[in-house]
Amino acid sequence: MGRGWVFQHDNDPKHTARATKEWLRKKHLKVLEWPSQSPDLNPIENLCRELKVRIAQRQPRNLKDLEKVCMEEWAKIPAAVCANLVKNYRKCIISINANKGFCTKY
Repeated sequence: MGRGWVFQHDNDPKHTARATKEWLRKKHLKVLEWPSQSPDLNPIENLCRELKVRIAQRQPRNLKDLEKVCMEEWAKIPAAVCANLVKNYRKCIISINANKGFCTKY
């Protein structure tokens, strides 16, 4: 890891376990503070869902085929999809704040 890297996770219990926190501390790794288990705030979640749908449509038959399909479908996702997820991030933050931190339609 290069200097300046910051880890992000959703405060899932396995990420906040004492052993995990201690390992991160010993490695001098920074962790971004994040609301507890809040996938609404992570645009990559929607991108992962997009990838899962594309992979399911291809119906890979085995592990090797799955790996191949994953790589192919990842490469096919247009940059505009990623840009749109980032563009909508502000709306998502506003919605989460309005909903006092609870789940939203995002």
